Amino acid sequence: MSRTPYETFPGSLADLGDAAGVTSDGAAWLASAGTYPRSTLAFWEERPDAPVVLPCGAVFDVVNAPAIFGRRMLDRLWDEGPGSGPVAVFRGRMLLFAAPGTAARLPSLLGWEEWGGRGGTVPPLLCHGTGDAVTVPAPGIGPSPAPAGTRWLVAPDTRHPWLPGPEILLWAAVRAARSTVRISIFPPADQDAKVYDVSRRR
Repeated sequence: MSRTPYETFPGSLADLGDAAGVTSDGAAWLASAGTYPRSTLAFWEERPDAPVVLPCGAVFDVVNAPAIFGRRMLDRLWDEGPGSGPVAVFRGRMLLFAAPGTAARLPSLLGWEEWGGRGGTVPPLLCHGTGDAVTVPAPGIGPSPAPAGTRWLVAPDTRHPWLPGPEILLWAAVRAARSTVRISIFPPADQDAKVYDVSRRR
């Protein structure tokens, strides 16, 4: 049975609505990145609407992209590629969760790619790996709306999610940069509403 990214976190968080999409296994995977996973899970049980800071490098790396370009990368991954791992929007930035080691490799791959005359450039991507940490959205948004621009687009739903490596994210960035899609300064009212079929992930 396929899941959408918007199914609710089960258990005691189930009454918080269906916008977050993080399952208990997904929350356990996120928490496993920290030094004290049980403490993180206990904190989320008490405050499921609270974001937390998690270290990168061991369980996942994160590629942090400008929101519009990140959306274009995500669309390429799902429309033409293998899908994505978990993806969040936090404070107007797109956080694409990637395989450990991606943060060290992706910048050199992007630097190697020749852009002259190929119809587009990749904006600066922030790559968070070993020694870095990122703030991730809460597994549940609580009874009140989440802060503007903060949500899971593809929520963690398993203890062992598939994560793209640097080559796949390079491909997505190149395709996004070269796309001829015109971006309106007046985006649709609910531009985050697209549902990605996580059963397609390879």
